[in-house]
Amino acid sequence: MVLVFSRLMFLRPVLSMDQQSWVESHVLAFEFFGGAVRRVVPDNLKTGVIKPDLYDPLINKAFGEFAAHYGCLIDPARLAKPRDKARVERPVPYARDSFFGGRADEFDSLPAMQDDALRWCRDVANVRRHRGIDGVAPQALFDAEEKQALIALPRVSFELARWNSAKVQPDIHVKVGHALYSVPWRHIGKQVDCRRGPRTVEIYCQGTLVATHVAIERGKQTNYDHYPPEKIAFMMKTPAWCRRRAAELGESVAAVVAVLMEENALYRLHQAQGVVGLADKHGPGRLDAACRKALEAGDPSYKTVKGILVAGVEDEEPEPQRPPAAPAHLHGPDRLFAVGDVR
Repeated sequence: MVLVFSRLMFLRPVLSMDQQSWVESHVLAFEFFGGAVRRVVPDNLKTGVIKPDLYDPLINKAFGEFAAHYGCLIDPARLAKPRDKARVERPVPYARDSFFGGRADEFDSLPAMQDDALRWCRDVANVRRHRGIDGVAPQALFDAEEKQALIALPRVSFELARWNSAKVQPDIHVKVGHALYSVPWRHIGKQVDCRRGPRTVEIYCQGTLVATHVAIERGKQTNYDHYPPEKIAFMMKTPAWCRRRAAELGESVAAVVAVLMEENALYRLHQAQGVVGLADKHGPGRLDAACRKALEAGDPSYKTVKGILVAGVEDEEPEPQRPPAAPAHLHGPDRLFAVGDVR
């Protein structure tokens, strides 16, 4: 970045011109100058300008937030018009030859290169005799004339946020970075804009804020209020809720639910929810009787309990098990040799 009047220069090497590097470099440039300029004339790279236009360019959201924070105007150069930013185009060969020339093996890391670039700006580039300003050093002209014309830096530091577009999936979640965040179900299938800040994630639909979450690195953030009304009750049926509701419906229902979730509460949660839900159709009394019968049969599962209720046999007593008639030779010697008709 080069100031138009004094030619004061800021140089920051980066390895990728992504959204974070682009905005962060501008923030550091303003800190280096000790103030913000009133007008920034960038090139039309996508991380700064999404859609070039002479009258109404579409600025990247993160870059736009940066401009709003510092109170400056983003005025992109016209396409294929390098003279619109000649003050920064001309010093490029100078920076390439003076700072980078012959130093390919001198830096062992990117931070070391960036620190040395600041040293080069202060001790070399900005104190040299500049032909474009009659041999005056840029630093001297900046201190004398331009410094007081800059906009004072805000008291609050700028927090860089990353923006991305995403489509709301059928499970009401969108992907932001490596994490998933819920969006109200009415926006399923729509394209939304996601803003990930240092602490929060905000999701916008057509410019309107529709969801806010605490930012996480990985995993899923779900607000159950974002589900349709008919789904909220189901999603809130946790293992603790199932046990509590089963105890209200009867001892046998509680026993069946306890057996189902004894081994793996989450794996058997759907079965437990189903058993408890049978009370809505068949009533607590019938459900408790069916659960008791399923326990006696040694098969306390949702399928068994439902089958008993559908068949309507929850109140039937099991037939007593009669031992089979013993053969004659097992009745004892008296019966075996009794006088009578033996065949």
